Amino acid sequence: MAVISPEQRTEWTKLSDRLTGEYRGYDITVEVLDPEVGDNPIVDRLPFDNLTYDNKDDVAVVAAARDPEHEDVALRHMVHHPQEFVVDLIPEGAAVKITDDTGTTTLVSLLRHTDQGGQGS
Repeated sequence: MAVISPEQRTEWTKLSDRLTGEYRGYDITVEVLDPEVGDNPIVDRLPFDNLTYDNKDDVAVVAAARDPEHEDVALRHMVHHPQEFVVDLIPEGAAVKITDDTGTTTLVSLLRHTDQGGQGS
């Protein structure tokens, strides 16, 4: 597990580029944990398109594709003023936790795509 603090913001861009390159097409699940509102699932098992960090605007963006060909983006979730990135590489993929300056946490799971054997989601 790697914890990357705000003082290491230049590493956030490198990390997001690496995750995008290595995990594009994996299944992505995004959940937002807000201390005031509670847990909010955003997307479940769509194809991962990319994760970016824009230092100028101080925003991390997580994108999921609508289809495996990545021709149509289904989700762009923005985390403004992130304070911490925590990354855990696991055999099935990766887990990313991004916490913003209000204490809201975005959990991103990137898991190898598995055929559901015809079962519905």
